[in-house]
Amino acid sequence: MSDPTSLVSSAAVRGAYRTSQSITGEKGAAATEESSQNNFSNMVRSASENAIETLRTGEQTAQAGLRGEADTQHVVEAMMAMESTVKVAVSVRDRFVEAYQEILRMPI
Repeated sequence: MSDPTSLVSSAAVRGAYRTSQSITGEKGAAATEESSQNNFSNMVRSASENAIETLRTGEQTAQAGLRGEADTQHVVEAMMAMESTVKVAVSVRDRFVEAYQEILRMPI
């Protein structure tokens, strides 16, 4: 009896796999990895944009409070939001630096 793996060429298997992916709409591992990288970069970008927007809003509220146009409670809430945003940004930055330093310590 012949070996079943010798009956089908690897090129035919790859072609059938690609065809099945196009029919079902699935993406390969490379496309999934690229998608996850885009998702991570988009997540970091949106988080930083939200942090910047929170800081700008807090500054505007503080300036309005100094001019007497904003209530003290709104100013305090904006300052608390700014403080927590800065704390989160600093901790994320520290984690990135720590991960980078760990990569630098890896033997080649």
